Amino acid sequence: MLTVSVCVGSSCHLKGAYAVIKELQRLIEEFSLQEKIELKACFCLGQCQQGVSVMVNDRIYTGLTKENTAEFFHRHLLKEGQGRQ
Repeated sequence: MLTVSVCVGSSCHLKGAYAVIKELQRLIEEFSLQEKIELKACFCLGQCQQGVSVMVNDRIYTGLTKENTAEFFHRHLLKEGQGRQ
C-alpha cells in the first residue's frame, strides 16, 4: 500500500493543507484506489516555508496547492497506486 501523508501543521494548514487533502480524497475515490493508497494527516515535515508538504512513503514533495494537486496526483500517485497489489 502506498502511504501519502499530508502535513497539517500550522504553516501548511494556513497554506491550504485541508483543501489538498479533500482533493486527494476525491481523486483517490475517482480512480477507485482506496485499497491501494492510504491517505493520512501528519504534523510538520520540516518544509514549512515551501507550502503544503506531502510525504509519499519516504519522499517529501512541497508546494502543493488545491490547484496543482490533480497534477501531482497524476504524476506521482496514479501509476504507483494502480500498480500496487
